[in-house]
Amino acid sequence: MNMIGTFIKPMHPEGRKFVAIFAAVTFGLFLLTPILGWIGVGLTVWCYYFFRDPERVTPARPGLVVSPADGVISLIEPAIPPAELGLPDVPLTRVSVFMSVFNCHVNRAPVAGEVTAVAYRPGKFFNASLDKASADNERNSLAIRMEDGRDLAVVQIAGLVARRIVCFVKPGAHLDRGTRFGLIRFGSRLDVYLPEGVTPLVDLGQTMVAGETVIADLTAAAPTQTAAGVDNG
Repeated sequence: MNMIGTFIKPMHPEGRKFVAIFAAVTFGLFLLTPILGWIGVGLTVWCYYFFRDPERVTPARPGLVVSPADGVISLIEPAIPPAELGLPDVPLTRVSVFMSVFNCHVNRAPVAGEVTAVAYRPGKFFNASLDKASADNERNSLAIRMEDGRDLAVVQIAGLVARRIVCFVKPGAHLDRGTRFGLIRFGSRLDVYLPEGVTPLVDLGQTMVAGETVIADLTAAAPTQTAAGVDNG
């Protein structure tokens, strides 16, 4: 990889209007004073970086569940999936990935399958690292039915700063593992509800790379290893 590709990543189209707004404000700040203008330049660069959308190399082995987001594992606990998805009302292992405002915010499908439900629910904007954010915050939930008939739920949760969840897919869409399915603007969290009996292969505080880091192995009866991707975002 060349040096330019190391530091300059492609930007997701959702970010173009925000970078344009930041750039316009920066121009106005330069008219007032150069000091404020250069602060604006820094914020514009940060905005571009926030919406970066680097290519990822998704593991090809069947049965793997990959992280839907960049960030760190903030919670691993049993929880009932969002009621609006219509899944059975039984606790499943929920793995939560917290994204700071410095992480890449493009979300990727953790498994391949058909999207059987997409449900948006407005809510509050607590810090996304808190447990109550799963129940109380604005969220968008997807149910994905895999080839073996099992369902996996992935939930986009708005955080303290985020106010806009974007989802690119609708019910009936087929997703490949690692496919981009949405993003959340400016800080948030992704929850993955693993199928019953599946044990996560990650630990609290572990760094995740969307589309690359393995969260679980659907074919394993018990965890045998911890797999992690290399952050190239």
